Amino acid sequence: MDRSTYSRRRMEVARVLREGGGGVAVLPTAPERIRNRDTHYPYRHDSYFYYLTGFTEPDSWLVIDEQGRSTLFCRPRDPEREIWDGYRLGPEAAPAALGVDAAFPVEALDEQLPLLLADRAAVHYPFGLHVGLENRVEGWLAQLRAQERRGVAAPRALRDLTVALDDMRLVKDEGELALMRQAGRISAAAHLRAMQYSARWMREPGGTPWREYHLEAELLHEFRRRGAQAPAYPSIVAAGANACVLHYAAGATELKPGELCLIDAGCELDGYASDITRTFPVDGRFTAPQRELYELVLAAQEAAVAATHPGARQRDAHQAAVRVLSEGMLALGLLSRDRHGSVDDVIDSAAYRQFFMHGTGHWIGMDVHDVGNYLQDDEPPVEQPDGMGGRVVKKPSRRLQPGMVVTLEPGLYVRPAEGVPERYWNLGIRIEDDAVVTPGGCELITRDVPVAPDEIEALMREA
Repeated sequence: MDRSTYSRRRMEVARVLREGGGGVAVLPTAPERIRNRDTHYPYRHDSYFYYLTGFTEPDSWLVIDEQGRSTLFCRPRDPEREIWDGYRLGPEAAPAALGVDAAFPVEALDEQLPLLLADRAAVHYPFGLHVGLENRVEGWLAQLRAQERRGVAAPRALRDLTVALDDMRLVKDEGELALMRQAGRISAAAHLRAMQYSARWMREPGGTPWREYHLEAELLHEFRRRGAQAPAYPSIVAAGANACVLHYAAGATELKPGELCLIDAGCELDGYASDITRTFPVDGRFTAPQRELYELVLAAQEAAVAATHPGARQRDAHQAAVRVLSEGMLALGLLSRDRHGSVDDVIDSAAYRQFFMHGTGHWIGMDVHDVGNYLQDDEPPVEQPDGMGGRVVKKPSRRLQPGMVVTLEPGLYVRPAEGVPERYWNLGIRIEDDAVVTPGGCELITRDVPVAPDEIEALMREA
């Protein structure tokens, strides 16, 4: 995205400041973090900061005032450190490169911020996200309060900047959607590679055991080979019964013929995430019980897709998936009709949560679990199911509009238990795609990897 995109976003922040009575927005990026001793974790910028600047260097701050003037604080050029750590933009080059109005060395922050905050109505900054930020702001305000007898006024109000930024980030522009589509294509290619390598390895007689971490390596290889900077989140590669652990980390469990493997993995490309889950037979062929559960989960996802369109509520997809899954649980004997009653009874009591205990989707964007309110703030509270078998009074779910992006990810996780048919024990299945809300419905941007069971088997036969 070019710098005009970031300039437009900063001007939108200034508009919000003016409509809220004026003030100044102050936003730091993420700090570098020590991994151990003198080594660091790979650096990743703060998403809010990047959204307004497109700048990825650490030790940087952005200030925007109500007139739309933006000031950047960043690391100065340092030939000695650049030998070790790489090129720095520096404050001299920042205005032309980033489109900001002014830039200073980050060491000047404490000197300049009181000047930028003086005589403003409010200071807006992200609450609770950056350790020590509140104390830093209080220090700047204290300097201004000490000058009140000389006619200098300190801001009287503190406001959470993320409230406005969350709404801005929730609806993606065309540049963001293009990046997310490309991230989806890269992640789909990585899933294809993992499926195909699994099938090939199963055909190698007498080979060394093929383990979860081998498939994780294939995912990472494809992410980087195709230009993504990193995984968007730790990859889940879960063989056999491990798929019943929702946030399982890829380990050393062997992939065995006749078992399923669940992969939940996506890359991050230029600051934007993707999120795909596929479940496949490691030897390329579903058993009858596996296919029965898989087709049920796929039907639930299809219902969620149909419920995702402008004007629908974000929670509608979950409710549609829950109904299909509940019907299937009764039909397959996972839940007993004698004990649990009808489909409506299963939903009202939340008995389905024995096998489906998470939501069907979340916002996705710069963060894999992206920002944005899930409730419709401009509507009154209503009594509704709490999803746990009870009732709660709260605002209804948010209505979808074009440009929002959600995941759709129903699943079934069957642990051994009394009354549960043994043929389904230790089967965990999840199917997840990223969906852009469009004027006419939704667009699945991660379907370059097959989802139908016959197509998965055909892909793995061709490997």
